[in-house]
Amino acid sequence: MDAEGLKSVPLFSSLSDDARREFAVWVDELKVSSGKHLVDEGDYAYDLFVIEDGEAEVTRDGDHVADLGPGDFFGEMGVLSKGQRNATVVAKSDMRLLTLSHWDVERLRRSAPEVLDQLGKAIEERSG
Repeated sequence: MDAEGLKSVPLFSSLSDDARREFAVWVDELKVSSGKHLVDEGDYAYDLFVIEDGEAEVTRDGDHVADLGPGDFFGEMGVLSKGQRNATVVAKSDMRLLTLSHWDVERLRRSAPEVLDQLGKAIEERSG
């Protein structure tokens, strides 16, 4: 992913051009097929995912929790708390994802804390 492409991702759109250029080298792109389990409830969290294209379903204890689409992200709770996944996310269509490892999230914490603030707000909203 290049810095210009990150401008269109809501989670990263608030970054300055310089921060986006620095940050772009940490972001990986991933293509997955429909039906792929992206994360499984109970597994340890190592990556944060941002949906670039496609749709996914979120379940917890086998119950439907949400549908996600472009611009949505998941995995932030586990990566930030270095804990276990609290839900399962499965691709409902072919997807393009941006991924960040927990190490990259730590770098982001130091260089662009405003993005971590957005993730924190999302965690609060999702926790109710």
